[in-house]
Amino acid sequence: MAEQTYQIRGRYIDSNDLDTIRRIVTAHWSQGRSAISRILCEQWNWYQANGRLKDRACRVLLLKLEEKGEIILPPPMTTNCRLTDKPDCRKYIYNNSELNGTVSEFGSLTIKMVRRTPDEGLWDFFVDRFHYLSRPTIVGSYLKYIAYLDGRPVACLGWGSAAWKVAARDRFIGWDHPTREVNLYKVVNNVRFLILPWIRIQHLASKVLARNICCLQKDWREFYNQPISLLETFVEVARFKGTCYKAANWQYIGTTAGRGKYDRKNKATQPIKALYLYPLSKHFREELGV
Repeated sequence: MAEQTYQIRGRYIDSNDLDTIRRIVTAHWSQGRSAISRILCEQWNWYQANGRLKDRACRVLLLKLEEKGEIILPPPMTTNCRLTDKPDCRKYIYNNSELNGTVSEFGSLTIKMVRRTPDEGLWDFFVDRFHYLSRPTIVGSYLKYIAYLDGRPVACLGWGSAAWKVAARDRFIGWDHPTREVNLYKVVNNVRFLILPWIRIQHLASKVLARNICCLQKDWREFYNQPISLLETFVEVARFKGTCYKAANWQYIGTTAGRGKYDRKNKATQPIKALYLYPLSKHFREELGV
């Protein structure tokens, strides 16, 4: 039988690596996952270009191996999910009976910005557990929203910093490299959109998306003191058709080449994604420096 190997976070893990990991986990069990990650990085001489340990990437690697049943990690010493020990959050977790119908059958559809609020943990929990990409690591600017129907959470949306370089987007705007560098902060990416799996409300996704866009500009300016002019999102074509974005009047621009942001060898190893854009004003190109 061929030896089982894994490629995770750019590293190939074979049986010898698994033995090393298991020894370190056993020896340092009481110190917790963060310590285990740092010790393993030192063992592998796994450093970033700036000289810091790749301990965050290592923690992701360890969690993936645990999911595959190769290792068992100690329980978290702290939890990022600020909700399971709170009564209000348990109510949302367990009260997940299926919700059917149309939006018009409910009294209110509200969108709440939850970044740096007590409900941010609820967003983290839902997205981490039910979105196929799980909860993202936040780099740069970021806002989180929860949509409610009559006070019951039905959807989560996350908006963050734009992708650095996207050929189809940059052509559509008319950007050259220097102009993009100066104005990229005015583009915001819909990095997460989740309709909770027990929600079966017709046309809810497009209505939530449109309602969120109405308040996003104001919230972003108040939170970051920066204007925004254009929204973008990337839809994995093998999984989704982008129906809600089309229904909410987003423009399909093209597809990505399948190369991730860390690709340096022009190898298409990432899923192909459709690019959709949503200008926030008629003069968005002028606002973006074109």
